[in-house]
Amino acid sequence: MIRSRGFLGVTSADFLVRSAYQMGKTPLLPLFAASLGAGDVLLGFIVAVSTLTGMVLKPFVGILSDRTGRRIWLLTGTAVFAGMPFVYGFVDSPDQLVLVRIIHGLATAIYGPVTLAYVVELSSSNRAERLGWFSMARNAGYVVGPAAAGVLLLRMDPVHVFTVVGLLSSLAFVPIALLPETKSAPQLHRPSFVTQARRAISVASRSSGVWLAGGMSAQVLIAEYAVKTFLPVYALSQGVNVAVVGAYFALQEGTHLVLAPLGGRLGDRLGHMPTVALGMAAMSAGLLTLSFGHDTSALVLSAVLIGSAQALVFPSALASVATAVSEHDLGACMGFVGAMKNSAKVAGPILGGLLIHRFGLEVTLASMGVMLIGVGFGIYLVWRAGLRRDDSLAVAAGDASIK
Repeated sequence: MIRSRGFLGVTSADFLVRSAYQMGKTPLLPLFAASLGAGDVLLGFIVAVSTLTGMVLKPFVGILSDRTGRRIWLLTGTAVFAGMPFVYGFVDSPDQLVLVRIIHGLATAIYGPVTLAYVVELSSSNRAERLGWFSMARNAGYVVGPAAAGVLLLRMDPVHVFTVVGLLSSLAFVPIALLPETKSAPQLHRPSFVTQARRAISVASRSSGVWLAGGMSAQVLIAEYAVKTFLPVYALSQGVNVAVVGAYFALQEGTHLVLAPLGGRLGDRLGHMPTVALGMAAMSAGLLTLSFGHDTSALVLSAVLIGSAQALVFPSALASVATAVSEHDLGACMGFVGAMKNSAKVAGPILGGLLIHRFGLEVTLASMGVMLIGVGFGIYLVWRAGLRRDDSLAVAAGDASIK
């Protein structure tokens, strides 16, 4: 199934648009915003506003894709990815740039839940491993995009680089146009959108699987983004070379990139919840190592542990959603999980800043580490209790059938 036409098509398209989108985000967007006269606060808002767009809209896009099918929304998202970069050439003020970023953020709000629902629907087997391979391709775009933008900026001004971004995004139309529709094709007799939205929101809000998947992913992301935001500042204040900090994050993301398929396979074999619990334990160990160790070996170990945690948690958490909800609500529930993850990306730096201001970086990271190991152990106990309950029900059913 990993080699199927649908999986290869949606994965290659996502890699293309994510790579191009990241070209336009780092380091291109801050430089472009600064050239328009954006101050520090407004510049930060310009960079973050697309994340806020996804946080609000992902559940509703997921509902729409449950209603009308995935393919039409992937084509719509590709059109936004491909068209909006050409608009940056007409922007001449920070206020206009904010509006453009809000609209451009629609692309990721569409691709986020719809691609995940599409990948999950391809088959009921090996879902976590498939999501791991998909995550590997998506995360590769976060590596390729900024590097390519940095090279292009040596030879082009920001507006021309945005033109390249649009042209590269347009290439994704080819694999998307060739995608087969999944089993969530448009239904002939369907309820009104309001009725379907109410039902989907009710299902997602009452599903323990959705809350577990979104909550666990969010906790890992809060810690990860707190580290991303404040470790560079702390390291520089301690006289650590900035190249070492860059190498730390490169190793972390590289570990996540390489191990995501293996983490997904482990989730399919061992169970989604035990794998998530193992990942949260790895995240805890990475944070504790970072809080107590300051030499090179401690940094290397911390980066590998945090990258491994991401590879263990994210594919299995998403795959667990598919087993917890009906296929008719899959897009909506993926959208809710995506919204929770986006909230964590916003909350991580804010919460981290408040805690670090009060307690310092080491205590904050250690506290987050202890909390994560506690949550991971709790998840494992709940999973074990569920197994024992299922076994008891199976024995009772067997005894009843004998009688």
